[in-house]
Amino acid sequence: MSRNTLQSPLRQCSWVLTRFRRYSRCVTIQDSTVDDALGTDDVMELQHRLRRRQVSARELREAARARLAAVNADLNAVVRDLDVSPAVTGPFAGIPTALKDNEDIAGYPTLHGSWAPADRPATSTAPWVGQYLALGFEPLVKTTLPEFGLTATTESSRFGATRNPWDLSRSVGGSSGGSAALVAAGVIPIAHANDGGGSIRIPAAACGLVGLKPTRGRIIDVPELDRLPVNLVAQGVVTRTVRDTAYYLAEAEIMYRNPDLAPIGMVVRPEKRRLRIGVFTQAIAGLPIDPRVGAAVLATAESLQGLGHEVTQIPAPVDERFGRDFLRYWALLSFAFEKAGGRLLRTDFDASRTEVLTRGLSDLFRQQAMGTPGSLRRLVRRSQEPEEVYADYDVVISPVLSTPAPLIGELGPDVPAREHIIRLLRFASFTAWQNVTGAPAISLPLARTAEGLPIGVQIGAPRGEERRLLSLALELEMAMPWPHTPGAYTRQA
Repeated sequence: MSRNTLQSPLRQCSWVLTRFRRYSRCVTIQDSTVDDALGTDDVMELQHRLRRRQVSARELREAARARLAAVNADLNAVVRDLDVSPAVTGPFAGIPTALKDNEDIAGYPTLHGSWAPADRPATSTAPWVGQYLALGFEPLVKTTLPEFGLTATTESSRFGATRNPWDLSRSVGGSSGGSAALVAAGVIPIAHANDGGGSIRIPAAACGLVGLKPTRGRIIDVPELDRLPVNLVAQGVVTRTVRDTAYYLAEAEIMYRNPDLAPIGMVVRPEKRRLRIGVFTQAIAGLPIDPRVGAAVLATAESLQGLGHEVTQIPAPVDERFGRDFLRYWALLSFAFEKAGGRLLRTDFDASRTEVLTRGLSDLFRQQAMGTPGSLRRLVRRSQEPEEVYADYDVVISPVLSTPAPLIGELGPDVPAREHIIRLLRFASFTAWQNVTGAPAISLPLARTAEGLPIGVQIGAPRGEERRLLSLALELEMAMPWPHTPGAYTRQA
């Protein structure tokens, strides 16, 4: 792609994208950062201070709890407090964090954002949570999600709406929205997230964070997921800096190493190698995207071209049939929750208490059951075969979402199922293909609207190439730095 090819669309839509313009004072934001033990430091800096005994784990924990008390009434990001004893010698010992409430920790209920599961303590701890605790992280709370993580906002009839620290009238995305809200507001520097259709990357984009979905099998998880036709789920974290995500993955890999994947190691600087980069902004089925989102992707492409990478515009690597196939699979999983939720979640389960969307997706499965086998065959084939787009390109850049964070209620639990599905597809149609293929992808907060709302840009790579993603992400973080909290944005503006 020539430089002129990139600059022309940027000139045409430059009016819609303003990075770091003065924030509108009529919008209420929520930022907990103060002059306390946490300060504005990321995980790596806090670890340096802990090792130098400039701060203690108790001081960090108390600062995080004080920040949480100051902002959670507005954010509504917490399901319950935790009181657990992590390892005191792990690489992240002393770092306060949070767990998303769809993973078990012994002694506490796991409610999945729903009224349907029994409010009964789990008897065992999930493998990923066990590893997280062994790394030394200290989870203070369990965080909110939509019912069973089925939509791209964090609003449920049981726990209400979790609100975006950048604008309290806006959604945090989903499904790892409670975790994203706490990290974005500065309460904690890192939090658990997982991703079955975009649930790490979507809230990262909505809340101005770094969110990497690893390669399928990279991170330890429950073996039952591999019995699904296509295992969509990957565990991970949301952070405010690229180096924190890289640090977490490097240490997690030491504890659990998948021999079928190339090691990541610790990524500390960009590689010198220049990449072949494909960029696209077309959503599935020609669905529209906000011009500000398109401009953000093109601005990122132009920056990468200026850094010496070879950038080319390409068509979207997925088509409308993929969208239909994934929706049918999503509907099948919803049907499974409704009919066998107790067995799946290993607890008592009242299907009559599921939400409108869960029941609507389950009904959709019944209506389209005849087409489901063909959809599953195509999705399984796509999950096993090499991705054609990476024969010509090292990475692919796209939007994460079609718009910035929507208003609370647009994807809420009371929206009729059919309308909810339509709105969901219009909002979040760029992330699911990596869940099917199993390839890694990262969301970076590379732009802002004039009102200060974050816009995420997604970078995808072939299976096993997290190191490539993190290297490029570090390069972009230096070239296009972002504010780490809403308060940092207003102070900088």
